[in-house]
Amino acid sequence: MTDPIDRDLSLPPGLYVVATPIGNLRDITLRALDTLNGADEIACEDTRVTGKILSRYAIDTRMTRYDDHTGDRARDGLTARLKGGAAIALVSDAGLPGISDPGYKLVQACIDEDIPVTVIPGANAALTGLVLSGQPTDRFLFAGYLPSKHGQRTKVLENIAGVPASLIFYESAKRLAASLTDMAVVLGDRPAAVARELTKLHEELRRDNLSGLAEHYQNAGAPKGEIVVVVGAPEKNAEWTEEAVDNLLAELLTSMSVRDAAREAAARTGQSRKILYDRALGLAKNK
Repeated sequence: MTDPIDRDLSLPPGLYVVATPIGNLRDITLRALDTLNGADEIACEDTRVTGKILSRYAIDTRMTRYDDHTGDRARDGLTARLKGGAAIALVSDAGLPGISDPGYKLVQACIDEDIPVTVIPGANAALTGLVLSGQPTDRFLFAGYLPSKHGQRTKVLENIAGVPASLIFYESAKRLAASLTDMAVVLGDRPAAVARELTKLHEELRRDNLSGLAEHYQNAGAPKGEIVVVVGAPEKNAEWTEEAVDNLLAELLTSMSVRDAAREAAARTGQSRKILYDRALGLAKNK
């Protein structure tokens, strides 16, 4: 079989941000292979993970660890070598570097130092999960990882509840059920999908409303693999004028606290719970 890699490729100096597979090792581009082979050095999160790709394609480029733990020291060393004329490839453990990982800090450092930056595009878990979910793709917001603590997570969700777009999150397996529960409360019981092990042998996509997904993972326990959660946009409802929302809040306040009224109104209208809380508080004070 013909070797797909250009073994004689000479790369101009600069940083090359290279997308790698999110699961299936065959999901790598020929251009990415050429770049990994032609670079002077590969900066990666985990040399063991990247080493599997290099071994698969007989690439022997030197690897350097670059992740959240190596910090400024590793970044300073990389930028110094780049300024000295090196061609360095940046990879993450999976997908396109710079998305929910420290790669963006290295890109920023290169821009500040006028070091050329090139992106070699490829696989991405967020977009793969979005397309697979069946939710609208014409407008979406990638929100990355939610905070691990309930209170902080709720505040983040409140701030984006009114965004008229599909929402994409990354989540850890152990926090999945709790996050889905908070999403159902804050965002309302919207249609959603949980994708895991994308492009791998045991790829799974589960579609349901947020409450149904939360219940499933509460009962089934934490799943295995990397997880993408896609949540549908809030429903467009012409009846929810400001007056209609105030009337709803006033009705709810007859039997609920301000906090619970705002939460219920958010679930019904798809609007931000924080904004509704402030409006409910104003109504309660003017009674």
